[in-house]
Amino acid sequence: MSCLNLTRHQIILQPESARVIIRPFIPSSARSIAAIIGRTLALTEDEVEMEIRAVRADFDGRHFDIEPTLLEHFARVQSDIFTQRPLSRSRQLLIGALFSGEYSLESAALFNPSIVPHPDQSNVPAGGLRFIMSLRATGEGHISSIEFREGLLSPNGGISFTPVSRYVSLPEVLPNPSYRKKRFLIKLHEMGFDNECTTSVMGTLGVDFTRSDLSGSVARARRESLPLSHETRRTLECIQWLADSNYELRFAEKLALSERILFPVSQNESNGIEDARFVRFVEDDGSILYYATYTAYNGRAILPQLIETQDFLHFRVLTLNGTAVQNKGMALFPRRIGGRYAMLSRQDDENLFVMFSDNPHHWSDPNLILRPAEAWESVKIGNCGSPIETAAGWLVITHGVGPMRKYCIGAALLDLEDPTRVIGRLREPLLCPEGSEREGYVPNVVYSCGSLIHGDQLILPYAMSDKATAIVSLPLEGLLAQLTAA
Repeated sequence: MSCLNLTRHQIILQPESARVIIRPFIPSSARSIAAIIGRTLALTEDEVEMEIRAVRADFDGRHFDIEPTLLEHFARVQSDIFTQRPLSRSRQLLIGALFSGEYSLESAALFNPSIVPHPDQSNVPAGGLRFIMSLRATGEGHISSIEFREGLLSPNGGISFTPVSRYVSLPEVLPNPSYRKKRFLIKLHEMGFDNECTTSVMGTLGVDFTRSDLSGSVARARRESLPLSHETRRTLECIQWLADSNYELRFAEKLALSERILFPVSQNESNGIEDARFVRFVEDDGSILYYATYTAYNGRAILPQLIETQDFLHFRVLTLNGTAVQNKGMALFPRRIGGRYAMLSRQDDENLFVMFSDNPHHWSDPNLILRPAEAWESVKIGNCGSPIETAAGWLVITHGVGPMRKYCIGAALLDLEDPTRVIGRLREPLLCPEGSEREGYVPNVVYSCGSLIHGDQLILPYAMSDKATAIVSLPLEGLLAQLTAA
C-alpha cells in the first residue's frame, strides 16, 4: 500500500433500520384485492374508527404525516371497490393502510459515498467548507436509493455531520415535466424507432414540450392508427417508457437534507438507483449546476442515467444518449475542457476511458486511457468519482479489482488540457480493506463515488464492503508528488 500519511477519521456512517418510508403493498391478484376490500367494507363504522386509531397509534410517530400517503394508496385501489355508497374518510384511510407497508431504506447498507461543496456556504468559518454527501442506501429486496448528509470541514481539518433526522420523505413527482424534443428524438432513433408513428407523434410537438402535450399527441396518433399494428403498439409503448424515464422531483423546502430521499420512480430503475457520482459543475459563464451520473437497475439490465439539480430540492432525472452510454461508472469532469464536456467511463467493464461531447446528455467515441497494470488491479479498473482539478493535472481516484475479488483504491493523474494523456498513476494502492473493513455484504471491498480537496488535504469518503461508510484524508502535495514521480 502507498506510504502516504492517511488519517482515518473516527466517523462511521452505519445503516439505520428505523428510517422508513411508506410504500404500496398491493397484491398482484385482483381476487386478493377484492377480498381485502370486502373484509373492510363488512366492518361497522365503529370498528373502522377503532382500527384506524390503532394504525395512528402505531405509526404516526414514525412519519411526518401518514394520512396523505394512505389516501394516495386508497386511490390506487379505488376502482376495485364494489359499492357505490360513499365511504367515510376513516374507511378510506383504513383501506389505504391495508394496501401499504413500511420500507426500511438502509436496513442492509449505507455505502458508496460521493461528496461535493454545499450550494449554501453562508455562516461557514473562514477556511471551512460545508459539504453534501450522497450515499447509496439499500434495504429489503436489495433496492437502492439515494440519501444525503450535510456536514462541515473545519479550517483545521476536522469533520462533523449535522444530526440525522429520524424521519425521511419522498419528493413530489411533478405531474407535467418538460422535455427537449431533440433529446427525445435522438433516444428514439438509438432504440430503433424511426418510423411513421414516431413522426406522427413528435411532428406536432414544439422544441420544448410537456408531458400533457405528449399525451395529447400520442392519443391523436393512436386514434388515427386504429387498428394498431404491432410496430405502432411497440413505438407508442417505447415513447411512454421514455417519458416515464425522464422525470422531475421536488422536495418541500422545510425538509432537512437528511430527510430527502431519491427513491426509484421509473421502471428501468425499479430495482435501484445505484452509485450516484455527484459533481459540482461550473460552466464557462460561472453558473453552477450539480450533476450526478448513476446506474439504473431494473433487476435484469443496467442503464446509465443523469441527475441535474441546483439546490438539492428540485431534481431532473434524464436518460443519456449515444453509443458510449453503457456499463457502469460514468463520471463527469467538473468543467468544460476546450469548450467541450468530458466524461470518464468504462464501456468494456475492464478499462478506463475518457470521452468528449458538446452536450452533457449525449456521449460517443470513448478514448482508452488506462488498462489494468498492477496485480491489485489485474481483473479490472474504474473510477471512484469525477476527476478533481489540481495545478498538476486532473486527479482521478481509481479502484482496482485483484485476486479474490479484492477492491482497492488507487489514483492517476491526467493532463489538464488533454485528459487523454496520462501523466502518472500509483503502482501501489492508496487504500485497501483492512480488519473489520473486510466484512460486509460484499467482503474485501473499499469503494468511493467521489472525493474533494479541502485546503491541502484530499477528503476521501469510502464504503467498507458494501455495508457502511468511513472517511480518510491525506496530504494532496504528497499524493501529487508520488503521481508525478511515477
